[in-house]
Amino acid sequence: MPMSPKTRLSAAEYLERERVAETKSEFFDGEMFAMTGASRNHNLIAGNIFAGIHGQLRKAKCEVYASDMRVKVEATGLYAYPDIVVLCSPPVFEDSRNDTILNPEVIVEVLSDSTEACDRGAKFENYRSIASLSEYVLANQKRRHVEKFSRHDRDTWILSEFRLPDDVLELRSVDCRIRLSDIYEKVVFD
Repeated sequence: MPMSPKTRLSAAEYLERERVAETKSEFFDGEMFAMTGASRNHNLIAGNIFAGIHGQLRKAKCEVYASDMRVKVEATGLYAYPDIVVLCSPPVFEDSRNDTILNPEVIVEVLSDSTEACDRGAKFENYRSIASLSEYVLANQKRRHVEKFSRHDRDTWILSEFRLPDDVLELRSVDCRIRLSDIYEKVVFD
C-alpha cells in the first residue's frame, strides 16, 4: 500500500500555528518539531547563565533573551528557540510581531540527551550562517564542561573549553564574563 506524502508547512503556516500554540515547536524544512520540558539541571544552568549575562549587561545597550525568543536563520529557514540569545546591536525582527529575532550575536544552548547531537550538528551548522553570530556556547548539564565556539572569520570557528570552577567563560562580542562556579551553582551531578 503506498504511503501518503508527508504534508509540508510553509514558514507562514508554521508561524500562524506557533503564535497561538500552547507549547513551543521549532521548524525546519517544512516540519514542526515539538519541544520537550527541561530537567532541573538544565533550568539551573540556563538560569545561572542568563542571570550572569543579564546582570552585567543591564546598563548596556544590549538585550538578553531567555528560551522564549524565537530565532530565524534566514539562509536556511530554521526557526529555533535557543536557551539564551544575546545581542548588543539594535534587534532586527522578522516582522512587526517582534517575536522572531534575526541578528543574534551570542547563542547559548544547554545540552540534554535528546538535543545534544542536533545542538552540536545540524543546529550549529544552521546557526553558523547567521552573519551577526559571533559566539556559540554549549553547556553540559551532566558535568562541569562548557564549550565556546568563536567566529574567527566567515568559515572558521575556534573552540575553547572550560572545566574548572575558577575558569571564566568570556563572551568577547558582548563584553561579558562568567565563572564556571557561577554557571554551575546549585547544580548536582549524578
